[in-house]
Amino acid sequence: MEKSEKGGTGRVLLRVLQGALVGLGAVLPGISGGVLCVVFGVYQPVMEVLSDPVHALKKHIRLLLPLGVGLVIGFLGIARLLGFLLNRYPDPSVCLFVGLIAGMLPSLFREAGEQGRSRASFVAMGVAFAVILGLLLALKFISVQIVAGFGWYLFCGFCLALSVIVPGMSFSTLLMPLGLYTPFIDGIGRFDLGVLIPGGIGAVLTILLLARAVTHLMERHYSVLFHAIIGVVIAATVVIVPYGSFVSGGALVNGICLVAGAAAALLLDELGKRVR
Repeated sequence: MEKSEKGGTGRVLLRVLQGALVGLGAVLPGISGGVLCVVFGVYQPVMEVLSDPVHALKKHIRLLLPLGVGLVIGFLGIARLLGFLLNRYPDPSVCLFVGLIAGMLPSLFREAGEQGRSRASFVAMGVAFAVILGLLLALKFISVQIVAGFGWYLFCGFCLALSVIVPGMSFSTLLMPLGLYTPFIDGIGRFDLGVLIPGGIGAVLTILLLARAVTHLMERHYSVLFHAIIGVVIAATVVIVPYGSFVSGGALVNGICLVAGAAAALLLDELGKRVR
């Protein structure tokens, strides 16, 4: 009995940790909270609750309650620290994030093949990679002047929710080129209601409108969709790597951050396998 209680406590604590990492992943550049849900084996129950909360919440409450507690801690508690790190140590921070993404790719590829792979799966991955890479590179060469406000924070909330319900879609992918990422993250860290309210509205509306559709696509076209997501993840990661810093004296620190991020992701993947 004592062993069972210890195991149960350990499982709850691990779920809280995983939830914190999902919340952290939701705001980190280039990382998707949805990918972390997939890695930890909780994506399907999360999507069931988002698609049909009335019936699914009771079924998954024991799993999702500690996950939700951790998510709030990770999302709100880390935002201020994240803003500080990105402003003070931008290149090493991004390299750490890139390492995390690279370390998660094997588990994402494993998940994508759980229902088999077809030629269409690899075509989808290649097309998604090419399209997203082209769009992101184009955005890098376009000078866009945007003044953050209520409407744009609604858009930020939309992107944030999309990064959870569509694994691999990092909300920073669109916000960084538009200059919205830093003010949005700073607003979250400062608990600025002028940011949190429109962002929350945008996120809730996105979940209500898209969660059921994404669930339907997962059920009908699982392999194709997941392989397309892998293409999106790789393309977004290629774009955010700070290549210039590797030739300007930061190669050692950046390399250490890359390795540390990859090692942490692989360790989390192993922990995730044990609690499924």
